[in-house]
Amino acid sequence: MIEIAITPKETDLGDGFIVRRSLPFAKKKMVGPFIFFDHLGPAKVNIDHGLKVRAHPHIGMSTLTYLFEGEIMHRDTLGNEQLIRPREVNWMTAGKGIAHSERSQVSGTDQVLEGLQIWIALPREIEDIEPNFVHINSSRIPVIQSGKNKFNLVAGKAFGKSSPVPVYSQLFCMEGKMEAEEIFAMDLAEDIEGAVYIVNGKLNCDHKIYESGSLICFKKGTSINFMALSGSQVIILGGEIFPEKRFIWWNFVSSSAAKIEIAKMRWENDQFGKVINEDECIPLPRDVSRPVEESVCYP
Repeated sequence: MIEIAITPKETDLGDGFIVRRSLPFAKKKMVGPFIFFDHLGPAKVNIDHGLKVRAHPHIGMSTLTYLFEGEIMHRDTLGNEQLIRPREVNWMTAGKGIAHSERSQVSGTDQVLEGLQIWIALPREIEDIEPNFVHINSSRIPVIQSGKNKFNLVAGKAFGKSSPVPVYSQLFCMEGKMEAEEIFAMDLAEDIEGAVYIVNGKLNCDHKIYESGSLICFKKGTSINFMALSGSQVIILGGEIFPEKRFIWWNFVSSSAAKIEIAKMRWENDQFGKVINEDECIPLPRDVSRPVEESVCYP
């Protein structure tokens, strides 16, 4: 049932803040519509050291921020300024273009920041919709009971329940903790693929043992099926497979390489608008040796 198991690479977002990046991967660019998957931390943050992602642009996808611990301040060009707390869902749809910043929020003492940053590609026919933003409090997130396991339905539909997050394609994203020897099973429709990411713990998938940091991708139309070998925290995600290829260059996602070239020029010419209460921005990368036709994802 397993297509591939991905070991993430470490990426520095700046100021020494290290994340583990599973998608995009050389041999597996996407899982359904999920095209980018970063595990932030766990890392100690304080006033001088933390997550400091200056204003930067996006097109053609939605961003999902979901924290396990700590707080992040989100600001964008629509005028939103939103503090993100654990188990809340921050969902920003870039569409034809938006810019935002993300900064860890701390008081005077060291704190821990850990969570996920995920990008979900939009269907080709709605890639250029107007940008929008939704924040969902943790109390509104449905809980799925599966045996002794409980999972938060972060986005999409699964097991007869629906998240209030306004998604644009058929998908699911769940987060939960499992006791040792508990089993998870979920059948996938013919055009659906899925994966499980091990935040911490150890799983047995198809008679192989995988540990923290692994993203195990299952073949489309089969099933997501595994057993926890210890107390484990997992993310289960997947969705419909788009018929067209997706290009990813820096923070831009599109079914059209030409649209990414236009987005590059727009950012250089300051045409994405101003992020509220943000004076710094990240300049366009100057790696001219990597064309849009190749998948390139910068920190």
